[in-house]
Amino acid sequence: MFSSFGGGMHPPEHKSATKDLKFINLAIPHSCYLSLQQHAGAPAKPVVSKGDTISEGQRIGIAQGFVSAHVHSSIPGKVADVADILTIYGTRQAVIVETEGAFTASAHPSQPVDWESLAGGEITERINDAGIVDLGGAAFPTLVKLSPSAEKRIDTLIINGTEWEPYLTTDDMLMKTYPDAVIEGCRITMKALGVASAIIGVEDNKRDSYKALSKSLAAMNPPENISIKKLKTKYPQGAEKQLISSLLRREFPSGSLPGDTGGIVQNVGTVYAIREAVVFGRPLIMRHITVSGGAIARPGNYKVRIGMRISDIVDECGGFKRQPAKIVMGGPMCGISVHSMDIPVVKGTSGVLFLTGEEVSFRDYSPCIRCGKCVTVCPVGLLPCDLGNAVEKERLDIAAGLNPFDCIMCGSCSYVCPAKRPLSHFFKIAQEKIQVVRE
Repeated sequence: MFSSFGGGMHPPEHKSATKDLKFINLAIPHSCYLSLQQHAGAPAKPVVSKGDTISEGQRIGIAQGFVSAHVHSSIPGKVADVADILTIYGTRQAVIVETEGAFTASAHPSQPVDWESLAGGEITERINDAGIVDLGGAAFPTLVKLSPSAEKRIDTLIINGTEWEPYLTTDDMLMKTYPDAVIEGCRITMKALGVASAIIGVEDNKRDSYKALSKSLAAMNPPENISIKKLKTKYPQGAEKQLISSLLRREFPSGSLPGDTGGIVQNVGTVYAIREAVVFGRPLIMRHITVSGGAIARPGNYKVRIGMRISDIVDECGGFKRQPAKIVMGGPMCGISVHSMDIPVVKGTSGVLFLTGEEVSFRDYSPCIRCGKCVTVCPVGLLPCDLGNAVEKERLDIAAGLNPFDCIMCGSCSYVCPAKRPLSHFFKIAQEKIQVVRE
């Protein structure tokens, strides 16, 4: 087992309710609410209008600039409206499609493409055309990651199979169910990047995934240098810098980016989607998610259409056993709490959690007691207590000198703080305000 990164912690996993449940396809919703902002960067521009008849997989939003991504319709039907709706990113323009017609893209997959005969640039173009983004939660356009600048010499692709967030089990089930597809997706991504080495990192609490991938890799015996490494189960092991530190033992100076060390990280779900796009020509219109938490009647791992609303998911999963105290899209550490069940699934939605009062804490926070626990767990070596105090006292001059932009927003400091201080929230405020001053 490789050594791990410094800091970190091990919160309760809460994965037992879904970790052994195979994927189930949820029913097609009557309407899909397809936000044109499903990715980091600029929102896509709509290329359809109210009343248009569209097909499944048709491009309905075109990327605007390099850091952006195309959006496709996850269902066939008619455009009911192009209007602003509430999403996890706030109010955003969306294409609302009502189901009607044949599901040609998913019902009749295209003839597989021999990707090994394609050049790296052709692979990248197919990925871009499919609107692929990071499916680990950040939703960063994959095209950008596959197009590093010339001065950044990338030598290793790292596949993130850690699934570090509590409750979420989608990536684990992907690796157990489709190990061949994950390996092939890794190979395709390697060719797009032009690298000869790849490492698939799997935390040691996912033994079945490790075995399935290892067996698949041995059977395929690909010509590329691909290895599968066990990692210590520790949060936030799946963060890009922490993965690179654990697997490549490379350090990050303050202000540096993952690509500065020669490593590029892609999520397991992302390389699975890359294979779907490159081999079968399938745009990103569906994704696997975990639905869990003590309030939902039927927790599980599901395949859903992008644009499906939370309310539709609740209906498909048997409703509530009890009223949730909190609904989170993503994991409980880095996810986003939502207050409306009309919010739709987007490309970056890794899970939807319906948490009971016993699973969340609503305690008021109090002043820092200088215990130092936040310093011990910080995976990037910050002084969260001092940074939090500076932000709270509106001393941006002090906060700016404490490297707030190195924070990866993992929430470890907030989790262990006995005073329940919302430190990650403070750091986000610091980043936003300091950025405004700099501009």
